[in-house]
Amino acid sequence: MTTFLHQRQQQQKPLVDAFPLSPRSSSFNYVFHHRTSSLFGRSGLLLLLLLFSLILLLCVFMPWIRPITPFLFSSSSSAPALSHWREYTLAQAAAFVGGKNETIIVCAVSQPYLPFLQNWLISIARQKHQDEVLVIAEDYATLYTVNQKWPGHAVLIPPVPDTQTAHKFGSQGFFNFTSRRPRHLLDILELGYNVMYNDVDMVWLADPFPYLEGRHDVYFTDDMAVVKSSNHSHNLPQPGKKGRTYICSCMIFLRPTDGAKAVLMKWIEELQLQPWSKKSRSNDQPAFNWALNKTAGQVDMYLLPQVAFPSGGLYFKNETWVKETKGKQVIIHNNYITGFEKKIRRFHDSGLWFVEEYAHESPLGRI
Repeated sequence: MTTFLHQRQQQQKPLVDAFPLSPRSSSFNYVFHHRTSSLFGRSGLLLLLLLFSLILLLCVFMPWIRPITPFLFSSSSSAPALSHWREYTLAQAAAFVGGKNETIIVCAVSQPYLPFLQNWLISIARQKHQDEVLVIAEDYATLYTVNQKWPGHAVLIPPVPDTQTAHKFGSQGFFNFTSRRPRHLLDILELGYNVMYNDVDMVWLADPFPYLEGRHDVYFTDDMAVVKSSNHSHNLPQPGKKGRTYICSCMIFLRPTDGAKAVLMKWIEELQLQPWSKKSRSNDQPAFNWALNKTAGQVDMYLLPQVAFPSGGLYFKNETWVKETKGKQVIIHNNYITGFEKKIRRFHDSGLWFVEEYAHESPLGRI
C-alpha cells in the first residue's frame, strides 16, 4: 500500500539546551529567574491557556473518532503491507464509506472485471457519488489493487471463491459468484445502512437517488424488453409464463427495514432450494424473483420507471425507443448479451466506454 490519508509527522530533532549545565553561579540564578518570570507572564499564561484548551478539545472529540482510523492510518513512517487489508472487516468498511449519509453503493468484483469497475466508477464520479462506493472484492488481487489506489474502499468477505476467471453467464462459477450477493447485502442492512447494489456492467448517466421516491423497503427494475407506458404502475408486475416475475437482480436499493431483510432472507433460502445444475444452469435472478413474489404481501416494494432504468434488451436493441426517450435514461445496464469482449465492444460502440480516455476521472486513476 503506497498511499495513506495520514502519515506520521517526521520526528523533530531534539531541542538543544541553550543553557548547558554549568557550575552554580550568579548568572545561573539570573537565568532561572528570567525563565520563570517569562513563563508566568502574560504571554506565558496565554500559552498555557491555549494548551489547556487543546487538551480539553481532544478529550471531548477523541471518543467520537471512528474505529476505522487506527486501521487505515498507520503510525509507522512506512506504508503497511497490502496483506493488512485481509483483516479489514465489513463493519469497518461500512463505517468508513457510509458514515456521511448512511448509504452505501455496493458492487461485487473479481479481478477479470476490473475494467468494468473502472468504467462504472467513472460514471459514478461524474454524479459526485464515488465516496459512497464500497467494492466487495471476490479475490485478494482485487482487494489489494483497489485499496492500494483508493484506501478503504474495498473489502473481502471470506470465503474466497476458488477461481479468478471471468465466469460465463449460466456457468456454475457464475452462480457461485452471484449467489453470495444477498448475504453481503443483508449483512450491510444489519449494520444499519441503506444499500444500493449495482452490477459493474452498468453506466450512470444521471443521479439515480432522486428517483427513489417515498420510503419503500425495496426498489428494483424490470428486466423485460417490452416497452411500458410512460406512467406504468410502480407495483410488482404480474408473474410471467414461468409463474414468477422478471425483475432484475443487478440494480437494487434497500433500506434497513424488516421488510427489506425479509426479502433478502427469502432470496438466500430460494438459492438453497434451487442450486446450480447442468440441467438448470441457473443464476441468482430467478431466486430473487421468487423471493419478491413470496414476500409481496408483507413488504413495501417499488418498481423504478422503465424510461430511466431500461434493460439492455430495450436500450441497445430498440433504436426508436432510445430516440424518443433521449435524455431520460439514468442507469444503463449492458445485459442481454454474454461475453466479456462483446460487452466492452457494445459499450464502446454506444459511446459508453470511458476507460481509455477518461481514466483520470476514476478514483482509481489508471490501472
